[in-house]
Amino acid sequence: MINKLKELIKDDKVLLALSGGVDSSVCALLLNKAIGKNLTCVFVDTGLLRLNEADEVMDMFKNKFDLNVIKLDASELFLNNLKGVIDPEEKRKIIGHTFIDAFMEVLTDEYKYFAQGTIKTDVTESLHAKIKTHHNLALPKMDYILLEPLKDLYKHEVRELGLSLGISKEFLYRKPFPGPGLAVRITGEITKEKLEIARLTDHILKEELIKNNLEKDIFQYFTVVTNTKSTAIKENTRFYGYVVSIRAVLSKDAKTASIAEIPYPVLKEITNKLLDVKGVSRVVYDITDKPKGTIEWE
Repeated sequence: MINKLKELIKDDKVLLALSGGVDSSVCALLLNKAIGKNLTCVFVDTGLLRLNEADEVMDMFKNKFDLNVIKLDASELFLNNLKGVIDPEEKRKIIGHTFIDAFMEVLTDEYKYFAQGTIKTDVTESLHAKIKTHHNLALPKMDYILLEPLKDLYKHEVRELGLSLGISKEFLYRKPFPGPGLAVRITGEITKEKLEIARLTDHILKEELIKNNLEKDIFQYFTVVTNTKSTAIKENTRFYGYVVSIRAVLSKDAKTASIAEIPYPVLKEITNKLLDVKGVSRVVYDITDKPKGTIEWE
């Protein structure tokens, strides 16, 4: 793959959309092996990332891997463009177009290629099965050649490739995170309040699964901030807040998934901690397999 990329790109320059997830990270390291400093990675802080994720991504790629990385803080731009939008497909399209708006700050004639970490599941679910419109496959046409080195690989194959490139197993087996970020884990309108709930509840879920030695065996887990509100009691006072769902599944390649059977005592402990988060009134557990459901809610 490295030799093919060298032959294709030659001395031209590539701009890569780096999310910090497994796919775009492996893509970045692969291209770095092929063309070195002719690669520029652009990390867009969308404001839709997990707790502390933006800082962790920059530290890893700039300091550990010594890649040429530019950070763009576009959190307010994304939030403004998503204001009032409730349809999940519309959210994805807006996010795709907003990425380009953000990239316009660094897109210049010196770059011939625009690279991204599209994998085979993205392609099959978007272009063939029409299950969903992935933000990275719904981008407007640009005057650059699109480069997708991983588009014929599934997630487990991407991880194997990453290992052969010298990326740590700990990093490669981080849980999958969607390109649109928390936007597809918040139903209804995306607000700062919901984003804060999503970050904190996701972090608590992760900590509790690690504490109970369950985290490594689960393919993907996260919380969903629903647009449903329910009545609760906090500090002896009636409270009206959001219902949060826990989602945890077992899978190999994300094509199919079965529900992870988290022990009931652990679920109860997680629930009690999630209910301490400001704005959360109730917690439910999603037990839907894929198919018939998808892994992500939106």
